Amino acid sequence: MTTGGARSNMTAGVAFLAMTALAAALLAGFFGTLHPAFDSFSHFRMHLSVLMALLALPLLASSFRLQAAAALLFAVASLATTVSALPRFWPQQAVAKPADKMTYSLLQMNLRFNNPTPKKVLSLIGRTNPDVITLDEVSAMWATEFSYIASAYPYRILCDYPNGTFGVALLSRRPFVAGTAPRCEPRGAMATATIDFGGIGVDVAAIHLSWPWPKEQYWQIGELAEPLAALGETAIMAGDCNAVPWSAAVRRIAALGGLTLMPSAGPTWIHRTLPDVLRRYAGLPIDQVFSKGALTILSSTRMEDTGSDHLPVLVQFTLRPDDKQPHDEHESALASNNPVPGPRG
Repeated sequence: MTTGGARSNMTAGVAFLAMTALAAALLAGFFGTLHPAFDSFSHFRMHLSVLMALLALPLLASSFRLQAAAALLFAVASLATTVSALPRFWPQQAVAKPADKMTYSLLQMNLRFNNPTPKKVLSLIGRTNPDVITLDEVSAMWATEFSYIASAYPYRILCDYPNGTFGVALLSRRPFVAGTAPRCEPRGAMATATIDFGGIGVDVAAIHLSWPWPKEQYWQIGELAEPLAALGETAIMAGDCNAVPWSAAVRRIAALGGLTLMPSAGPTWIHRTLPDVLRRYAGLPIDQVFSKGALTILSSTRMEDTGSDHLPVLVQFTLRPDDKQPHDEHESALASNNPVPGPRG
């Protein structure tokens, strides 16, 4: 055998071993319900599928052609399970916008606790004018920044995280339902308020989960089981779940709250040192929106960079007014005339 042939066989052998390792990691991600360690692999399913396919293609011309063909089929099948979150060039339209119903909006943002350009965040809020905003990584600096828009968003709750950087918050232009109080869940991982949308009470929640195993995400979801189950009949929840839509973690959250996961807006996160174009087309889709009851999500759109390592997501939704209403018009008027900001922490 020639030196060139031996080198070629060695290269093919190394590529085969790498392809096999990727296949094992990819397969493990489908067994996330068995152990959170397996679920950690699921978050990179898109990337592992593409890498495995790229390794398999040249091996089709080698002695590993059968294994390569099987790996290629597995890669394509795995990638197909992520199709709802693949990068897209247009807003995600869930259903047609009804002409006879009021449309509301929610802006989901992971602010980044040390964001160097907070005015970009305030500018985006001013231009999109959402009805409600769910926020993650709310550090002390953001309490000052949000004081500038207190007149536009007088209804709010800020929940501290023990380290002072990873809290969550809710800001709303619309009043909290009379007789209800916003609340913070354990360790600032979740904020909930019942908000009055034109006479319909909707539980709105902001959630921020830790990183997957070996970090504390799995146990944190368990801690939030009770508040998730306590969400009202009509609810919308958004946040940085640090988990992709097809993961066992996200399915568990949806099951605990009786929630439906919104079709992904696309990749929203990548390491802050990498360019925005990579985040949009090669990042992880870890900012999720859930809903249930009389609420129908119409669309979701990734917005421009605001200085965080996450892209904001703007969601439009409607409400069915014929569902049970928790309060009457008189109570709504009272709540509108008496804005009471929620407690911090």
